[in-house]
Amino acid sequence: MSEDLNKVDEFESKLKQAEEILTKLNDENTSLELSVKLLKQGQNLLNEATQILENAKLSVTQVEQ
Repeated sequence: MSEDLNKVDEFESKLKQAEEILTKLNDENTSLELSVKLLKQGQNLLNEATQILENAKLSVTQVEQ
Protein backbone atom coordinates (compact mmCIF):
# COMPACT_ATOMS: atom_id res chain seq x y z
CA MET A 1 0.00 0.00 0.00
CA SER A 2 2.84 2.37 0.85
CA GLU A 3 4.45 1.61 -2.50
CA ASP A 4 1.17 2.53 -4.22
CA LEU A 5 1.13 5.90 -2.45
CA ASN A 6 4.74 6.49 -3.50
CA LYS A 7 3.76 5.83 -7.12
CA VAL A 8 0.87 8.29 -6.81
CA ASP A 9 3.23 10.91 -5.40
CA GLU A 10 5.77 10.17 -8.14
CA PHE A 11 3.09 10.45 -10.83
CA GLU A 12 1.80 13.75 -9.44
CA SER A 13 5.34 15.09 -9.15
CA LYS A 14 6.06 14.27 -12.79
CA LEU A 15 2.86 16.00 -13.90
CA LYS A 16 3.68 19.07 -11.82
CA GLN A 17 7.17 19.23 -13.34
CA ALA A 18 5.66 18.88 -16.83
CA GLU A 19 3.26 21.74 -16.09
CA GLU A 20 6.17 23.92 -14.96
CA ILE A 21 8.02 23.10 -18.18
CA LEU A 22 4.92 23.98 -20.21
CA THR A 23 4.76 27.35 -18.46
CA LYS A 24 8.39 28.01 -19.39
CA LEU A 25 7.76 26.91 -22.98
CA ASN A 26 4.88 29.37 -23.23
CA ASP A 27 7.13 32.22 -22.06
CA GLU A 28 8.11 34.27 -25.11
CA ASN A 29 11.46 35.06 -23.48
CA THR A 30 12.52 31.39 -23.46
CA SER A 31 15.26 30.85 -26.02
CA LEU A 32 14.95 28.28 -28.78
CA GLU A 33 17.85 26.27 -27.35
CA LEU A 34 16.25 26.13 -23.91
CA SER A 35 12.86 25.35 -25.44
CA VAL A 36 14.28 22.28 -27.17
CA LYS A 37 15.85 21.07 -23.91
CA LEU A 38 12.63 21.69 -22.00
CA LEU A 39 10.59 19.91 -24.64
CA LYS A 40 12.76 16.81 -24.35
CA GLN A 41 12.54 16.91 -20.54
CA GLY A 42 8.78 17.29 -20.72
CA GLN A 43 8.43 14.38 -23.12
CA ASN A 44 10.54 12.19 -20.83
CA LEU A 45 8.46 13.15 -17.80
CA LEU A 46 5.21 12.41 -19.59
CA ASN A 47 6.55 9.08 -20.86
CA GLU A 48 7.52 8.14 -17.30
CA ALA A 49 4.10 9.22 -16.00
CA THR A 50 2.42 7.16 -18.71
CA GLN A 51 4.46 4.14 -17.67
CA ILE A 52 3.35 4.58 -14.06
CA LEU A 53 -0.28 4.60 -15.23
CA GLU A 54 0.24 1.52 -17.41
CA ASN A 55 1.80 -0.35 -14.48
CA ALA A 56 -1.10 0.66 -12.23
CA LYS A 57 -3.58 -0.50 -14.87
CA LEU A 58 -1.78 -3.84 -15.11
CA SER A 59 -1.87 -4.22 -11.32
CA VAL A 60 -5.60 -3.49 -11.21
CA THR A 61 -6.25 -5.96 -14.01
CA GLN A 62 -4.29 -8.66 -12.20
CA VAL A 63 -6.20 -8.04 -8.95
CA GLU A 64 -9.54 -8.21 -10.79
CA GLN A 65 -8.69 -11.61 -12.22
